[in-house]
Amino acid sequence: MFQPIFMKEAIELSRKNISDGKGGPFAALIVRSGKVIASGTNVVTSTNDPTAHAEIVAIREACRVLHSFQLDGCEVYTTCEPCPMCLGALYWARPNKVYFGNARDDAARIGFDDLFIYEEMEHAFAERKIPMVQMMREEALTVFREWEAKQDKVRY
Repeated sequence: MFQPIFMKEAIELSRKNISDGKGGPFAALIVRSGKVIASGTNVVTSTNDPTAHAEIVAIREACRVLHSFQLDGCEVYTTCEPCPMCLGALYWARPNKVYFGNARDDAARIGFDDLFIYEEMEHAFAERKIPMVQMMREEALTVFREWEAKQDKVRY
């Protein structure tokens, strides 16, 4: 159930992140049973890590705390609608719900425009801004078949 206190905390964390000069105006909290178990801010520029978005940083910390690769029973409070990368990570982590403040259009207005990524996914591989070339599929499929046959795999 949405609790404004957590969104307010995320907003304050995003404000502190920009005043500290660590990165962009984004923050995320992961809450379980009414308690913050992890937080993250955008530290892309201060860590030279393009994947260090607030949601990703928070997911990594929460999974470490929970000793799990899934966020069962958790809610995410993030200051902005997740970008495609963070959205994918959230779906893999499987929290119960995600609450967000700003929308993608708000982010685009201040220079964080992810629309082109959504559009790129619609293009054929070779027509993308970063061309993608499929190769050696049959060889790569042999490993998938090994995984498929593995009896003691951990499913996710």
